[in-house]
Amino acid sequence: MSKNQTFVKSVDCQTVSETVYDAVIVGSGVAGAIVAKQLSEQGKRILIIEATPSKDLSIAGFQSYVDHFYSATAKDANSPYPSNPNALSPNNIDDYFQELGPMKLGGSYTRITGGTTMHWEAKTPRMLPEDFQLYSRYGQGLDWPITYEELMPYYRKAEYEIGVCGDVKEQESLGVIFDEGYVFPMEKLPPSYLDEKVREKIDGTKVELAGETLTLGLTTFPQGRNGVPNPNYDRGNVFVPDGVTSEEPIEYGERCQGNANCVPICPVQAKYDARRTLGKAFQTGRVEMLNQSVAFRVETNPENGRVVGIHYKHYEDPDSPQHTTGVAKGSLFVLATNAVENARLMLASELPSTSGLMGCHLMDHPFLLAWGLMPEVTGTMRGPLCTSGIGTFRKGAFRHQQSAFAMDIHNDGWGWATGSPYTEVVDAVDNKNKYGQELRQTLISRISRQLLLAFMCELPADRSNRVTIDPQFKDQLGNYRPVISFNISDYCLKTFAYARYISRLIFQRLGVEDYTHYDKSDPQYFTYAGEGYFYKGGNHFSGTHVMGTTKNNSVVNSKLRSWDHENLYLVGAGSMPSIGSSNTTLTLAALSFLASEEMLKDLETK
Repeated sequence: MSKNQTFVKSVDCQTVSETVYDAVIVGSGVAGAIVAKQLSEQGKRILIIEATPSKDLSIAGFQSYVDHFYSATAKDANSPYPSNPNALSPNNIDDYFQELGPMKLGGSYTRITGGTTMHWEAKTPRMLPEDFQLYSRYGQGLDWPITYEELMPYYRKAEYEIGVCGDVKEQESLGVIFDEGYVFPMEKLPPSYLDEKVREKIDGTKVELAGETLTLGLTTFPQGRNGVPNPNYDRGNVFVPDGVTSEEPIEYGERCQGNANCVPICPVQAKYDARRTLGKAFQTGRVEMLNQSVAFRVETNPENGRVVGIHYKHYEDPDSPQHTTGVAKGSLFVLATNAVENARLMLASELPSTSGLMGCHLMDHPFLLAWGLMPEVTGTMRGPLCTSGIGTFRKGAFRHQQSAFAMDIHNDGWGWATGSPYTEVVDAVDNKNKYGQELRQTLISRISRQLLLAFMCELPADRSNRVTIDPQFKDQLGNYRPVISFNISDYCLKTFAYARYISRLIFQRLGVEDYTHYDKSDPQYFTYAGEGYFYKGGNHFSGTHVMGTTKNNSVVNSKLRSWDHENLYLVGAGSMPSIGSSNTTLTLAALSFLASEEMLKDLETK
């Protein structure tokens, strides 16, 4: 059979009630997909409980999402996916999260087969070794119970599974450590023309930060996108990129074609999403999926704490609250939704952990944006969203005083900041009275010169940032909605202010006309040191069931097993004690491979 041929085995509630599985997994995102693949390939029978309606893993099924995106008025992160009141996804402020403040978390994730990889940006940098020792090195946040070196073998597995393209030498210049001779499965995506125009004036610029002199330089991002296979990968065994997810044999994946709307959805499936890994899991014939079933309770044996079942609500119509209930049983249980949903489910099950830290230490990467017009046409709207950025500030002694950050150069213009290009059309027509050829030229001149810089700031773990539940706030099925308490510390606010300084310096060097304006009416507007800013949520929700060294300082151990429930694993970014200045997906994927090894040991000795 083709490696890309998919055999989805959907089951009904009756079958589930009559079966005891080796492992029951809640969630079909990248973490759940990796666990299902790893366990099923070793002969284990797996059930995946998925909250959303069944959608076949075919080209036609995916194309329906693309069409839904094209027809949507608002082109936001979840616009390809029909609204589902029985399994809500956060999108705009307060439409699913109940925000208590004092600041807004915001952000989004996608409750759909494949999880948030169905709208992710697909940047896949590794964390730095010092990110694992944030407290012991810099007196901030938490330390990991494992080292970067211990996670390295699993980073390699994750990079293979996702099919990462990138340049090892560039990443090493930023402080990332690799095995000698290692290369990524695919060669890096080339910098955009906009990147090169920025590089011409910025590379080599010296700046001061907390007594250190740092040198700015652009590097490309590792990405989960199909590019050119690297002939030197794995001793010359050339990596073969996965094809699109399909029921028919498609051996090779499309290469990235530079669609600037690849967030939320890549129309040619050059961008990795977890359905590729799910497809491999389904090929084993040992993975079943129960769709339209929302887990609402983890049942445990009160005598020994072991999990005995996952209770779920199964619905037929997404617009109706009518449902039946059932219980999925197994030897091993895995919560693989995301940091917010895992914590919400455990709290709804009255399982706060011995440490009392379930839901605590909620982290994200808040982004500060700055935008302006380049002095010449630079090809904005070509290429995937981000091909290059500045990683100079990912490490340094300054982290004693303020957080690390990484800077992206956006190839898609001001959309994230201002709603462009729609707002540019409205401005040109309503305010500038442009029409016909003059309107066309105005839009070309403005949009093709847009430069957006996005500064992704590290946010250390803080116990007071947390997910809780409240009987006042429930969804259509009667399940709890997440209640969010969130604040950004002075440690991070200092970095916002410094990032704005760096943006002004870059704009000055480039001759950019600065249009940055932080509107006081924005829900995420704040002031710091007399200056106003706003930030955007990074959608990298983490830390709500952190790993640690004892049941008193953490929720899970270094293998992601619950301290209190020996046959329960909580996988995903929720187990990460820190997130540094790298996007979280690659690291949580690596952790899922690590945890899968331990799960197999458990199942062999059950």
